[in-house]
Amino acid sequence: MDSDGTQDARGTHANPVPRPAGPPEVPAMPPRPPAAPGMPPRPDGQAFLAWLRAPRPEAPPGVWRFGHRPRPQEEPETTPARQLLSGALIAFLVGWLVWSLLWNGYLGDWWLLPLWAMIPDSWAQPHSFASVVVVYAYYVLIALVIVVGVGRLGRWGEIWRRYGPPAWRPAAAPRTERPPVPEQDPAEWPQLRAAGAVDAAERLAAEARAGLMRDVDHARITRAWQGVRSGRHSLAAFTGAVLQEGAAACLHPSGERDLPARLARHDLLTGQVRLGAAADDPRNPYAYRGAGLGLGPDLLGTSLLAVGPAGSGKTGTVVRPLAESLSLHALAGRAAVVVVGAAGAGLGPADAYDVVVRLGQPDSVHDLDLYGGTTDPDEAAAVLAEALVGDLADPHPGSDSRRSTTVLAQLLGPFRAVHGRFPSVPELRQLLDAAPGPLGALRTALEAAGQDSLLRELDARERQAGHPGDVAGVLADRVALLDRPAFAGFFDTSGRSRPFSLKALDHPVRVRIDLPERGHADASRMLARLVLAQFTASVAVREDRSLFACLLLDDASGVVTPEAVRGIQRLRSANAGVVLTLRTLDDVPRPLRGPLLGATGCRMALSGLTPWDGQDFAEVWGKEWTETRDVTDRQIIAETPAGKAVHMLRRVITGKAPTARAVTVRQVERERWSASELAHGVPPGHAVLSLTTVEGEHAPPLLVDLRG
Repeated sequence: MDSDGTQDARGTHANPVPRPAGPPEVPAMPPRPPAAPGMPPRPDGQAFLAWLRAPRPEAPPGVWRFGHRPRPQEEPETTPARQLLSGALIAFLVGWLVWSLLWNGYLGDWWLLPLWAMIPDSWAQPHSFASVVVVYAYYVLIALVIVVGVGRLGRWGEIWRRYGPPAWRPAAAPRTERPPVPEQDPAEWPQLRAAGAVDAAERLAAEARAGLMRDVDHARITRAWQGVRSGRHSLAAFTGAVLQEGAAACLHPSGERDLPARLARHDLLTGQVRLGAAADDPRNPYAYRGAGLGLGPDLLGTSLLAVGPAGSGKTGTVVRPLAESLSLHALAGRAAVVVVGAAGAGLGPADAYDVVVRLGQPDSVHDLDLYGGTTDPDEAAAVLAEALVGDLADPHPGSDSRRSTTVLAQLLGPFRAVHGRFPSVPELRQLLDAAPGPLGALRTALEAAGQDSLLRELDARERQAGHPGDVAGVLADRVALLDRPAFAGFFDTSGRSRPFSLKALDHPVRVRIDLPERGHADASRMLARLVLAQFTASVAVREDRSLFACLLLDDASGVVTPEAVRGIQRLRSANAGVVLTLRTLDDVPRPLRGPLLGATGCRMALSGLTPWDGQDFAEVWGKEWTETRDVTDRQIIAETPAGKAVHMLRRVITGKAPTARAVTVRQVERERWSASELAHGVPPGHAVLSLTTVEGEHAPPLLVDLRG
């Protein structure tokens, strides 16, 4: 069996998306799909070059970098409008008063001494034109000095910027910058020129200017060039493919250069997909307010858990955009993605994937390998035991399903030694039920082959069968959920079908697995556990870990087990991650909620969360030091008759007794988001999201508008 564990219709093993050794053969160009926001229009070369040259400044984790304008970490102090306008008016009146006093001589003539010192005596009598001009120019100078002084004192400039014509004009369009020099222009491929592949760089630059290159093409060729730099591919083969095919070089094995359609905004230069925008809310750090939210492999590598009730937008605003983004990464040769959800859940069209497994549908082209493509009976038994009875294990982080693994290994090893394959679902059910016919035939074949060690395994299984505490009966009951007419054509091990195995994650494959929901809810949860167990086992032994592997599991109810949590914790070092969605944390056993939230670096609480779910998020997000102001009003008691009269007049005007205000500022430790705020303070279409990158950078919990 090949490493990817797939089989074609004739029973021979083949990779559904083989990686070509040399320059791939280019099929006919697919129709141009419509352009999506965040991606340049297809036929316009200038738009593509502008998109390619657009600045993408460094930003905090999770910020959409395309077109981002950095903001300071601390919010600048803003004077209230009432205070600003009243101060400006008072400053104007003060300036007017000063000028009036000077002009009418109430402050003396000292301010005229410089004028008298400059004017000759001959200009004093009679008044000449020159003397009049000089005198009034001096008056204007003094008036300007007063205006500038009171203008600064009254902050007239801030009023002009806030309420004047600068505030009336719309936001200025971004300036058209001059194209950078070729040595710094990404459209000229300077990295290829520096390595001596000038002809290839010229061909790619010409195709970019002509509008024949797409963002996926640029990302794919950049990925192929990284393979040349790392020594996996030769420079001659890369240059030959580029000179022959141009922007269509180094194609994905499917021959596709883009998705049929895009619903989200993508930036393949940074690897991000935009999920929304951080709300302009005081609870968000000032540097994040109004900024776009972008997720990429650097964040998904720590895994994401999204919790929210039905209708809160988990599938449409989280899973679907992420599946779309990872599919684009797969077309660029950067990632492998497996999307698991209920049939008809809206996870993207079938032609956006290389492999679509429709479990329970007779028209499904592909099947699912029940044993994950492995040939090791012990490994197959461990994965299968996790899928069958992982949810029945003691729900504590240290528990496991070793007894179930041992029972399955005692049967899978002898069966494979005799038949050269693992048992099908009906055969496995008979073996677990200790049917005398299949066990007797297996014993006879082992005795004839002289397999003494495997005979001992079979003897041990027969001795344990029927004893109290034997888990074979529970395993048989779980296998019976798959031994139904709806799954009659699936999980075939004879080679007559085309089973997909997660061993294929060594390749940039796009997979969608549809689970049956109606009438097979228990089987669907069991199959979801099977896919998760196979995923965590497969990515840990991949040869090529430069490919980011991600599993998107829409509705992970009943999937989280102690072994699943341990597997998720190991994914970051394997350049892989999972995205799990839950309607409520009640779908996870209580002892596993804390470890699950700790194992995922990105956590999202959507609108409509229950208070008890919010309590778990509040605990994992912790507390922070905040500055609070305590204001105390103390009544003022007048001692003199005049003071009492003033206080009485003030009480008549304001309706309140005269008071003195005392303000106390102190540092207190409070929860970042309380359970009550998460349950009642998150508007519809919003979510609170915290992020962690694979390098360990953190973003605090942010209130995000998923529709922004």
